[in-house]
Amino acid sequence: MNSQTEHLTLSGAAGAIEALRAGAARADGGTPRGVAVIAHPHPLFGGSMENKVVQTLARAFVQCGWTTVRFNFRGVGASDGVHDEGRGELQDLLAVVEQMAPRSQGQRIALAGFSFGAFVASHALASLWPGGRVEYAVLVGTAAGRFSVAPVPPEAHPRTLVVHGEQDDTVPLSAVMDWARPQILPITVVPAGGHFFHGQLPLLKNLVLRHLQSGA
Repeated sequence: MNSQTEHLTLSGAAGAIEALRAGAARADGGTPRGVAVIAHPHPLFGGSMENKVVQTLARAFVQCGWTTVRFNFRGVGASDGVHDEGRGELQDLLAVVEQMAPRSQGQRIALAGFSFGAFVASHALASLWPGGRVEYAVLVGTAAGRFSVAPVPPEAHPRTLVVHGEQDDTVPLSAVMDWARPQILPITVVPAGGHFFHGQLPLLKNLVLRHLQSGA
C-alpha cells in the first residue's frame, strides 16, 4: 500500500493551520475507511507534526486504509497564532476535523495524539463521540498529571488504545494510571519504553495496527 502526502493550508480560529494529508492507495481500489486526525506533542518543547511518534501513528493508519491528517497547532511552523495551553489547540483540532471530514459527508473519524497531543485529542474525543462518527482513538504518552486529560467516554473504551512507556521520565506511568484507574480504562504498557519510544517505534506501530485491525 502506497501513500501520497500533500501540504494543505486549513482555516482555524487563529488563522491558517498548516497540515499534511496522506491518502492510502488501496490495492482493492476501495475508498478510505475514514479520516484520522493526529495531534503532535507540546509546541513549546519542539513538538510539531514532523515528530517521529506522530509520523509512526500516521503510517499505521495509512497502512490500515485511513486517510491521515497531521497538522501544526497554532504558533508552530506555518500555523498562525500563539500557544494557548490546550484551549485554542482543541479548537484547532476540531477545525481540522470539520474541514477534512465534514459532518455533512458522514465520514468516519479516528483521533490520535502523542503527549500534549493526546491530552488535546482526549477532549476532542469527549466532544465528538456523541456524534457517532468516531471509530477509533489512540492516545500515546498521554500527558496526564501535567494537564487535565478528559475521561474517555465509557462506550468508547473498546475503541480506544492507550499506550505508555514503562520508564517514561516525562510523564510517569503512575500519573497515567491515576487518570485511567477511576475509569477502569486499560493501559498498554511498553516494557522499558521511554516517552519518545526510542528504538521501539516499530513496536508502537504494530500495537496500533493490531488495534485498528481488531474490529473492536
